[in-house]
Amino acid sequence: MANEAPTIDYRALLLEERDSLERQLAELGYGEVGRLAYDSNFADTSQVTAERGETEVLARELREALEDVQRALHKLDEGTYGTCERCHQPISPARLEAMPAVTTCIACASASH
Repeated sequence: MANEAPTIDYRALLLEERDSLERQLAELGYGEVGRLAYDSNFADTSQVTAERGETEVLARELREALEDVQRALHKLDEGTYGTCERCHQPISPARLEAMPAVTTCIACASASH
């Protein structure tokens, strides 16, 4: 009997990541219109302005991560998922399991730093 490696369900990992990112954006108040919703009657103090700026940075990072996940899901559908965008070699399963939306192998990621 051959020793088979467990099969990783990348689609499930990506969908779980997508759902998590969407929940985080909703918790921040990221609306359907593509921006954060604020109460127009709330006092606009410097503290509120600073917090709003921090929230907008976080929301932008979450949106970018969500776009990465959506691109990875598209690649999965196309059959190109798991291939490094730079050297076109396979990305290791361990790297994909740890970071399902990653687009480069560890060698190319290390070379860019």
